[in-house]
Amino acid sequence: MKNLCLSILLSTMVVDLSAAELKSVDDFRVAAAKANAVLTIPDWEQTPQAVESAMNDAIAKANKALDQIGAQDLGKVTFKSTVVALDDLTYQAGLAANKATIIKETNTDAAMRSAAENAVKAFQEWAVGIDYREDVYKAIKAFADTHPKLSGEDEKLLSETFRDYRRAGLDLPADQRKEVEQLRKELSKLGTDFDTNIVKASAPVMFTKADLDGLPDSFFASPGIKTGDDAYTVMANVTWQFNTVEENAKSEATRKQLYVIRETLAKDVNVSVLNQMLALRNKIALRLGYKSWDDFQTEVKMAKTGANAEKYINDLVTGIQPKFDSEVAELQKLKAADTNDPNAKIEVWDWRYYSNQRNKQKYAVDKEALRAYFPFQKVLDGMFNIYQSIFGLKFEKITAPDMWTDDLQLYLVTDAATGEPLGMFYLDMFPREGKFNHFAQFDIISGKLLPDGKYQRPTVALLCNFPPATADKPSLLTHTDVETLFHEFGHALHSIVTRAKYGRFAGTHVPGDFVEAPSQMLQNWVWDKRVLDTFAADYRDPSKKIPADIIKKMNDAKLANAGVFYRRQFAFASLDLALHDQHPENDSYDCVAISNPILEKVFLPIDPSTTFVSYFGHLNGYDAGYYGYAWADAIAADMATVFEKAKNGYLDKQAGLRLRREIYEPGDSRDVTVSIEKFLGRKQSIQPFLKKIGIGPEEKKKAPAGPSQESR
Repeated sequence: MKNLCLSILLSTMVVDLSAAELKSVDDFRVAAAKANAVLTIPDWEQTPQAVESAMNDAIAKANKALDQIGAQDLGKVTFKSTVVALDDLTYQAGLAANKATIIKETNTDAAMRSAAENAVKAFQEWAVGIDYREDVYKAIKAFADTHPKLSGEDEKLLSETFRDYRRAGLDLPADQRKEVEQLRKELSKLGTDFDTNIVKASAPVMFTKADLDGLPDSFFASPGIKTGDDAYTVMANVTWQFNTVEENAKSEATRKQLYVIRETLAKDVNVSVLNQMLALRNKIALRLGYKSWDDFQTEVKMAKTGANAEKYINDLVTGIQPKFDSEVAELQKLKAADTNDPNAKIEVWDWRYYSNQRNKQKYAVDKEALRAYFPFQKVLDGMFNIYQSIFGLKFEKITAPDMWTDDLQLYLVTDAATGEPLGMFYLDMFPREGKFNHFAQFDIISGKLLPDGKYQRPTVALLCNFPPATADKPSLLTHTDVETLFHEFGHALHSIVTRAKYGRFAGTHVPGDFVEAPSQMLQNWVWDKRVLDTFAADYRDPSKKIPADIIKKMNDAKLANAGVFYRRQFAFASLDLALHDQHPENDSYDCVAISNPILEKVFLPIDPSTTFVSYFGHLNGYDAGYYGYAWADAIAADMATVFEKAKNGYLDKQAGLRLRREIYEPGDSRDVTVSIEKFLGRKQSIQPFLKKIGIGPEEKKKAPAGPSQESR
């Protein structure tokens, strides 16, 4: 105990000492000015009234700018006074919305979160209305009618601005246009409600120690788990707790009970909300002349049509069928032996548990034992070292004024060679009540060339929910958590190093079926022995690395589980596309009746009382877009070959700088297919992805041609 107290004291001293020595953003102002760049830490509103006022002020300022565009002499309009001015004002208003979103997702005060939710709704309604400002549209059209000779990013901005107007219904008669506007406003409000209902869904489930037999000691020692004599409370809505129980609990009844509760979260409110959203989306698509919402959504992505997206997923479902069947059969043997029931079937609450058992038995991969090699801070520092090296960057922790939680961290990113400040990122890494309950990167300030000629460098936030430290152990991550961290931080880098001129093209503002690819590619790093050796070490004995044979077995186990893992992903993509496929306008929606059979058909048998879609947050934001994960995964696997063939593998600086220059910096300022093929140095191929997911030669004949071919 004395040693433990001493350890805590020393760590506190280190934190206090480093905090005293931390730089502030002001220490980087001179370097920023030299690079003609602007660094900005947001002023965070501190009261609900201030949140409301900030949004009202932002909208009023934006409306004034819209009035100025619309009041111009149509014979004297310019590119700068119309299209660029529109990008400028929407960017500035968007900053207020980004701040409100962060407050909504992170603030410890429920009143602040509620005020921010209302502010986000107000912004979204206003943002829809922009498209229907006829005076602004006429000014921009007057400029376009001069047939200006634009090129590159300027030409793309004009073209896509007009595409937005067409997609908003500006070509429709006035009454139909007004109807579309109203439908879109209703939809945006419902979308915010859908998200909020998910965040608010809290599900404490009480178990005894016997119910949780099989779970590691570290779980029982985690804060908030033990809540009485032989009483242990598991939060079904906290992902790491849910996954730990599903992977380790020997009792099928326990696994099923927690699964049913998790899969019915927000059921009472969100089933109805989602049905309304689906009906509104369908109406909007039909009014705009599209056959379905998935056709509307995919038009601006690489897939181009819902049919292309659906064919891509269906072909993958078929291609991976033999591997999926063999994996499920293997898991069924384990369950049959475990239950003494030769007819035992793998249910959806079983796959995590028996996959984990197989990994332990066949591959000697023990997820819980591996956590000792992944103390959070060591993983974070190790990832920082790798990304700084290969991307030519430097990360420095700086003081974070107006922190929204005590353990918040703020870092500043500079170019290692020139010292140019590139942006900042916040880290909010552990769960708490009322906080966003998954893992994601959020824009706060996007990159953009400002009207005064200076470049606004980005500020972003990583909101995560990793297992917290216990009384006697640091936060220990699973290998999956490590993969998630490398992935999400990839999004932060994509945002921060941008060089795009306009806000709409900066950072991760790329087609939705490409946006995940750069980060999915970075997941490869944590499966590589050479990379892991740079940071993964037993926290009790830092000289102890993960043995090479274990890493090989981890990779073998990943391939052995690829069928089940990807069929689950394909099930989500399939049900998302089905929900948004052609649908008679006057027919009501039953989102559960549409989605549950697809989950069963493509993945595994489920409990009929469950409503997976009521808690599936991707249905607002990734609607008719979940296929994009698999689409982007194919691109990611292809892009990873550049590192695999490089002199220093995943630690190769030349390949890293190429990724930064050709993918991250351009964002969507040019067609992403051009960026991908410039990085690859060749045309795209789907073969690396088929190999990654275990589709063999025979199945490859039935597999999709790949994103690059599908999109053309």
